[in-house]
Amino acid sequence: MPYRIAVDTGGTFTDVVVAAPDGTLTVGKAPSTPARSSDGVKAGLADAARTMGISFEALIGEADVLIYGTTWATNAIVTGTTAKTALLVTEGFPDILVYRQGGKLHPFELHIDPLKPYVPRRLTAEIPERVTAEGEVERALDEDAARAALTRLARQGVEAVAVCLLWSIRNPAHEERLGALIEETMPGVPYTLSHRLNPILREYPRASSTAIDASLKPLMQRHLRALRDDLGAAGFSGELLVSTVSGGLMHVEDVADRPIFMVKSGPAMAPLAGIAYAESEGLGRDVLVVDAGGTTFDVSMVRGGAVKYTRETWLGGLFSGHNLGLSSVDVRSVGAGGGSIAWIDPGGLMRVGPESAGADPGPACYGRGGDAATVTDAAVVLGYIDPDAFLGGRMALDVAAARHAVQALAETLGKEIEETAAAILTLASETMIKAIEEITVNEGVNPRESVLVAGGGAAGLNILPIASALGCERVLLPKTAGALSACGAQYSDIVAEFSASHYVRTDHWDEAAVNDTLEDIDGRMEAFADGLRARGIARFRKDHFVDARYLNQQWETEIAMPTPRFSGRGAVDALVGRFHEVHERLYGVMEEDGLLECLNWKGRLTAFLDRPQPAAASEGAGRSGPPVPRRAMRAFFGDAGFLVSCFINY
Repeated sequence: MPYRIAVDTGGTFTDVVVAAPDGTLTVGKAPSTPARSSDGVKAGLADAARTMGISFEALIGEADVLIYGTTWATNAIVTGTTAKTALLVTEGFPDILVYRQGGKLHPFELHIDPLKPYVPRRLTAEIPERVTAEGEVERALDEDAARAALTRLARQGVEAVAVCLLWSIRNPAHEERLGALIEETMPGVPYTLSHRLNPILREYPRASSTAIDASLKPLMQRHLRALRDDLGAAGFSGELLVSTVSGGLMHVEDVADRPIFMVKSGPAMAPLAGIAYAESEGLGRDVLVVDAGGTTFDVSMVRGGAVKYTRETWLGGLFSGHNLGLSSVDVRSVGAGGGSIAWIDPGGLMRVGPESAGADPGPACYGRGGDAATVTDAAVVLGYIDPDAFLGGRMALDVAAARHAVQALAETLGKEIEETAAAILTLASETMIKAIEEITVNEGVNPRESVLVAGGGAAGLNILPIASALGCERVLLPKTAGALSACGAQYSDIVAEFSASHYVRTDHWDEAAVNDTLEDIDGRMEAFADGLRARGIARFRKDHFVDARYLNQQWETEIAMPTPRFSGRGAVDALVGRFHEVHERLYGVMEEDGLLECLNWKGRLTAFLDRPQPAAASEGAGRSGPPVPRRAMRAFFGDAGFLVSCFINY
């Protein structure tokens, strides 16, 4: 196959992984360029081309696929730089985004400020209309009132519109008409209709995902157009795919219409690399994947070869942030990357993160004007990073600047500089361990039973103390660990999910209605597959899921369906039995005679792409003889003090 390129643009570095026709992977790396993402992409491609011994023009000209992942969408939400967005709701229900799901982690901490909704109330318009739960029109859409609301919002400078009406998932006529009125009243302003994007029960997640998607459209559509045009001008004529939060790929035109799928698109790829590497080494199919980047530390999990998914993806904290509302790869992120800043709180205690020095100015050791001590600076002070070999020797680190930044903290604490630097790494490690325990121990999984696959530019700094604390006896640090998420994109396929809502209880089972719902989902999957077949893709797999719960429970659990259709009571009993098993594994209990409520039905279509095959380390890459020491440095290891650390060539 021709060259296949995967790119992951992070907050600090842009990672590039090139798969050659023989399956060999080559990593390129360059600082991210927030002003124009394509500049960092091209610099990373040029770095990979140098390593491969070919020209940049030859690499990009002979590539037939380029897969792009980025943190731009996530960062825009977290930093509040999305478009000025309005929300249209059914009259009488303006507070869907205000109340969220009604939860609060610390109910007695009254000093916490009220949570701000994703769309402010002043930009929320109540539209006179009402559709019942059966899909009947109880109150016709007041088009004059809708036009007046849209005219007012246009005068307020609204840049995008989200529409989420009650029970539009049963009858979307009013949402469709509002879409036409938006085009008529506010021409050129992008909008999102909830029944098209996320047709599920529960108003908050549906409204939240709709608002997030609409708010991202102006920014991400410009971003993707600029990337496509810049790559085309540089000589790329292949297929441009985008990694998504579902752990799969979408064509750039499709994701531009639904940019919410780009949220956490980079970290969602890491577990695919983790399972590929673990299986190639014969280490089993239960994998913990950690990706320590410059800004965040991301954790994901693979059980039995299957990536863990969730519908509870929060941006900014459980209940206090904003819910993505979509089925996504379960990635837990904490602000503990290489660029995380160490600081002293008002009580005199040192903290690390979540604020990051980013790519510009970056850690103090980058020599770009940064003066705050970061995890990377601490590692330089301790001798864990060779300052002359950073980025393959293309970026010399300023050891004096790193020491100066850490020394300032040491003097405040009354500690030695090495002791302070070691404390920074220890605090970062503790934050990382908590993130891993959240996705494992808190969900009934023993981390000791999994192989720990470590990736990211900062992974090697403290992965062994983390593994020791968790009891993980097997740690895999791939050769391409510095670009783990981009590597995951090399092992990914096109994935699309389609959903529909239909409430049914297992004691009042309506088999015909359930099968009709599944038939509709399959029809949409098949239509999507037809478009891919026209692009030359021939291999597909369909998986079906249902969100179910015990009678009168509040929250649902996603269950893989044992059959794509129901035929007789035996199929229902098989579904109930599978739910019992999952519920007992997650929560330690099950109701043997418990009735189930099924709410949302989903189909996940996977279109398989050609991919490189990872080689096991035992296959060697032509090595002979023992490793050759390249340079020795003094490094500080806590109670052991200073030891000689050797950097070696393989």
